Formats: sequence, structure tokens, C-alpha cells
Amino acid sequence: MSTNEHGRTFDVVVIGGGIVGAAMARELGATSLDVAILEARGDVGDGTSKANTAILHTGFDAKPGTLESRLVARGYDLLGAYAEQVGIPVERTGAILVAWTLEELAALPSLKEKAEQNGYDRCQIIDADAVYAEVPDLGKGVLGGLTVPGESIICTWTTNLALATEAVDRGVTLLTSHRVEGLERYGRRTRLMTDQGPVTATWVINAAGLGADWIDEMFGHHRFTVTPRRGELFVFDKQSRPKVPKIVLPVPSSKGKGVLVSPTIYGNVMLGPTAEDLHDRTATGTSEDGFAFLLEKGGRLMPTLLDEEVTASYAGLRAATEHGDYVIELDAEQQYLLLGGIRSTGLTAGMAIAEHAMGLLADAGVDVTPRPESSLPEPPLMPHIGEAGARPYQDDELIAADPAYGEIVCFCERVTRGEVRDAFCSSIPPTDLDGLRRRTRIMNGRCQGFFCGANVQALLDSAGTSTETEAAR
Repeated sequence: MSTNEHGRTFDVVVIGGGIVGAAMARELGATSLDVAILEARGDVGDGTSKANTAILHTGFDAKPGTLESRLVARGYDLLGAYAEQVGIPVERTGAILVAWTLEELAALPSLKEKAEQNGYDRCQIIDADAVYAEVPDLGKGVLGGLTVPGESIICTWTTNLALATEAVDRGVTLLTSHRVEGLERYGRRTRLMTDQGPVTATWVINAAGLGADWIDEMFGHHRFTVTPRRGELFVFDKQSRPKVPKIVLPVPSSKGKGVLVSPTIYGNVMLGPTAEDLHDRTATGTSEDGFAFLLEKGGRLMPTLLDEEVTASYAGLRAATEHGDYVIELDAEQQYLLLGGIRSTGLTAGMAIAEHAMGLLADAGVDVTPRPESSLPEPPLMPHIGEAGARPYQDDELIAADPAYGEIVCFCERVTRGEVRDAFCSSIPPTDLDGLRRRTRIMNGRCQGFFCGANVQALLDSAGTSTETEAAR
């Protein structure tokens, strides 16, 4: 990296610090290229990637023959192995598509055939009694189902953070709060104008999610338009978890995949999402209509679930486009690679998208030869924030070695002072309460920070003061 009148200069700049951008930067970080991530927000994973259904997909229901179907299937294997390596929480719960109408029941054989076309041959059609045996609390009227034993739940927050952390540990420069507002080409380089000043790159990779079409237009292309699709969800208290031992999926229709009921990696149950196309790319607020829709759907899917307490509600925006597939294209003349139209399957496919993109860069003459394994740092070991397996407050040996892991800060989620300290000492420390939530689960429980909020804010303020003091030295 160098600095001149064109600002900081890198070999490659990745625009976007979500899962796809972080996975791309991690791959590039293993080469000798000088790489940066430009993220418009103050933290990685703070956009589309933070608010989804957090399912590790087999790709059984993707459209056969598409790039998405191939990369989701490949990503399922890559992310599954990576999760074991770095400690991303995963629970192999399995899933059932439930048919409530004769039309849906008739669709099950074709869905099973589609799964087999996608290379997934473990689906089985089962009758209503077998469905109820798997999920007894489902509402009345089930006619049958299709099992998908490989579907799993995963922590999307830890996935994004792990990929970005490994990228930074490998030498990638992370520039948060750098929103790209324009660009200009000069020679064989691109000067990206951000709200923090210019950043110059020999190659630009567009993984900007909801803003990917805007960046694409800055390069003179008009290949797609992002329509933000809002999905609202309810999160139910942990006491409801026994009702939902696995993911309960609707049979897809022409209107979309519909509303699901799923356990979460944190021990809760999730109901949603809605699917509402909007114009506002910042509209992540929940709505009265969305709540009414979820209550109506939930009342049919699992009436007893609505007797449980709702811990939280939230909404996320998906980068829907007019295309039925990912939009991944390389322009060798502009030295520009587009990774666009990546919908919710990007969580599963992210690492495979990065692998595919590295092949495109190599074909374009970019030297993406990996550095020797011995020169790369060890992969990060991520904090375990899933409910399955021992958490720090349950680890007597860990507490004996460091009593901070036995000092509870957030009682609803059993988050300890040691975990908060570790978050602030990590390669990518949080800068606000939401960032701390995504790293520790703090304030995500039943009281939503009512009890511990002031103390947590004090810890955040203290960490910020410590950082400023250290920087001054």
C-alpha cells in the first residue's frame, strides 16, 4: 500500500464487508497482493449479512443448472468444514418441508427430483403421521412432508466475523466507515471517492450487497437493479425451543419460499420472514402489517408457539434482483469484478463465491498464487456463542484459570466479563453496542438490555477510552 495524491493505493480493493466481501478478502489475503476492504458501515457484517434466517443450506431447492445452485452446494461443504476449524456454531438439525394443501402435497415429488438434480439425494417424502412424529406441535391439517436431513442452523454473525478476522490477520487492510460515493478511472487504475477521502486500486471487486448495482453503474454498466426485499421475523424465548427440534419449511410457491419456523443457534425459535419489496434501502424497521402477517401464519403453522414470549423482532433486507441467478462477471479492461445479486443463500455460498472469483481473476492474469502455508497465520479460533456445547460460564477449568469468565455481565444470555474483554482485544473489536451483541450475544436475551444495558454501555465507553489512550501513546 502506498499514499499519493490519489489517496491510499492497493492492488485490490473489495467493496463490502459482508460475508461475500469478507470471504473474498480472506482468499486474497493468502496471496502476495496488497488488499483492502472498504466497508460503508462502522463494522463488518452490519448490513444484509447480519439479519437473515441463519440456515446452512444444502442447496436442495435451488434452480438446477444455475451458478447459484453450484456455488451453494460447494459452499455448504466449504463452510461446514471451516466452521469446524474455527469454531463457528453449527447445529445439524435437519429440516422438513410441510405440505398443508393437496397442491403442496402434489409438489413434493418434483421438489425431491429437483434436489437430486442438484446432487442432493437424501430427501424423503413422508406422510402426515411421520411429520407429526418429528414435530408434534405443528398445527392441525398437515398432509405430508419432505425431509431434508442436511439442512442446519449456523451463526451468521460469527461466520462473517471469522472470515473478516482471518483476512485482517493475513494482512488485509480493513477500512470501515468508508462509503464509496463515486469513482474515476485513470490509466489502469480506479480511484474510489469515499466519504473519508480517495482510495485507489488496480483491481476493484464489487461485493457491496444492497449497493452493488450503484457501484456497477459507476463503472458504466446497467446489468441489474437491486430491489430491497424486507423480511421481518419474530424471535421467541428459549423456553419454546423444545417445540421446534428442527427447521420447518413451507413448500415454495410462485410468491416465494414463504414463512418458516426454525430453532436458532442461540437456543431460541424464529418465525418468519415476510417478503416485502421496497424502494428504501435503509428500511430495516419492523411494521404493524408484518407483525399481523407473522401472527396469522404462525397461528396456522404452530398455534402453541404463539403462547410463548416474543423476545425480539427484527427485519433484514435482501438484495433481490430481476435475475434468477447470481450476477458474477469480470471486466478485464476495467480490472473490475462484480459479485452481485447475492441473496440470502450468500451465507452458505460465500466461500464458494470467493473460490469461483479467484479462478476468474487468475484467468484474467492476476497473480493469485497462494503464499507458502508456513507464512500464513493460524486460522482464528472464534468465541463460542452457540447454545450447544459448553459456554465460558460453564467451563470450570477456564474460570479457574481466569475468573473473568465466571463473572456474569448479561444474565439473560450468560455473557461474562471475560468474553466482553476478549471482544475488545480481538483483531476487529466492536465499536458500538450492536457490534458487541454480534460478538457475544450480550443484551440479546429476554430483558433486551433493560437490566444490564447501563453496565454494558459503561464497558463499551471504557474500552473506547482505553483504545484512545493506547493510540495516544
